[in-house]
Amino acid sequence: MQMELDLNKSVEQNAEVYFEKAKKARRKIDGINKAIASAREKLERLHHEEKERLVKKEEQKKAVEKKKARKQEWYEKFRWFFSSEGFLVVGGRDATTNEIMIKKHAEKDDLVFHTDMAGSPFFIVKANSQPGKKPTEKTLQEVADTTCAYSRAWKLGMSTTEVFWVNPDQVSKTAQPGEFLPKGAFMIRGKTNYVKPRLNIAIGMLDDGRVMGASVNAVKAHCKKYVEISQGNEKTSETAKKIRAKIGGDLDDIIKVIPSGGAKVRK
Repeated sequence: MQMELDLNKSVEQNAEVYFEKAKKARRKIDGINKAIASAREKLERLHHEEKERLVKKEEQKKAVEKKKARKQEWYEKFRWFFSSEGFLVVGGRDATTNEIMIKKHAEKDDLVFHTDMAGSPFFIVKANSQPGKKPTEKTLQEVADTTCAYSRAWKLGMSTTEVFWVNPDQVSKTAQPGEFLPKGAFMIRGKTNYVKPRLNIAIGMLDDGRVMGASVNAVKAHCKKYVEISQGNEKTSETAKKIRAKIGGDLDDIIKVIPSGGAKVRK
């Protein structure tokens, strides 16, 4: 190695010059090493994110394929979920489905849930979905919570609303004299049994790829992957995308189970 010395300087002064040069070179090397380490870390992170993206994309593809291959059940035209005790619960999406559900699918021994607010859905606990069993307070609470979540109370930003249940033979399309019942509305006669609801809802994915929306306890009992949501003003499509990122599934199916009026993912 060759070194240039300034003859006008002492040995110590020349040594000091090279010492400073060495320090600058070391700082440059340290900076280069840090840049390399940072670039490597960023590359690994991007690789991990891309791998996760591909995995989620594959899961979504499989969910769509499962949906196409699976025969749709009759109740999937409505709102539906399974209580933690295994009872099938079916609800109306609008006035038309409320009408169809009560007239065609409410049977003896079923329980019919509704709120005191007009424009809310009817929910039916299907007794024949668990032969020989009767729903306990646990199922009644889950259905009341879900009825509240899909009622106008959610859209109006209310924390709760009155929910009651009756037997199917107490629900009639015959109005009081001089009154008129619009599509989706029914007259309730006889004793009503009130359940105090807790406004809560989660959206999860069943093992067969179907997306289920209901009270948190019901969803937790049947879905390994689920997300809790709350009232909010975020666009439904944006909320649905955030939910899909966590549980997978078909975006349209997720949108269908989000209550109308806006929602956000709970942190």
